[in-house]
Amino acid sequence: MKRHLVALIAGAALAAASGAALAHHSFAMFDTDHPMDLQGTVTEFKFTSPHTFILLEVKGADGSSTTWNLEGASPSALVREGWASKTLKAGDELKMTIDPLRSGAPGGSWNVNKIKFKDGKPIAVTH
Repeated sequence: MKRHLVALIAGAALAAASGAALAHHSFAMFDTDHPMDLQGTVTEFKFTSPHTFILLEVKGADGSSTTWNLEGASPSALVREGWASKTLKAGDELKMTIDPLRSGAPGGSWNVNKIKFKDGKPIAVTH
């Protein structure tokens, strides 16, 4: 009986932990059906785990600036694509296509296949 109780508790703990892990990887907050193009200047590149971030200052039609918080892949995934912690620096000008936040807040997700420097040059060449 004691073994069954221990197995039941261990199974419940494993199920609870796996649910949290799956929830962490949800991208439901991003609107993948309505990608948008952004052009702006990097204010910061956060090469952090579990996800990287680009803070991008985007100028509006009226001349005002908004900082967009853009979430990317993990550092290890970016390294496999030829990126490093110093690949982007403050002042770099970028053109990118993102999946915006569903909330309408200035943020979204990005990936290496949809980002380049403003002049059209690729960010990193792989292999």
